[in-house]
Amino acid sequence: MANTPGAKKAVRKIARRTEVNTARRSRVRTFLRKFEEALSSGDAAAAKTAFVKAQSELMRAVTKGVVHKNTGSRKVSRLAAQLRKMSAA
Repeated sequence: MANTPGAKKAVRKIARRTEVNTARRSRVRTFLRKFEEALSSGDAAAAKTAFVKAQSELMRAVTKGVVHKNTGSRKVSRLAAQLRKMSAA
């Protein structure tokens, strides 16, 4: 239990930050899901635009500190590989 004023303030700050980060993480997952749906539909143009948006959103999450830099890069790399695989087929 937080007793000092500084500890109480820290609890409030953490609660606000957690709420913001949860919203950002949810937004990233939404864009990833839209990419997966475009990929499964077989529409190359839609998949390409969804990839660009998902990549942008992932990198924004990296800059905000929601996702680690290497995690963001790994996910973008795998999305790009899926897009290439679809385009080649």
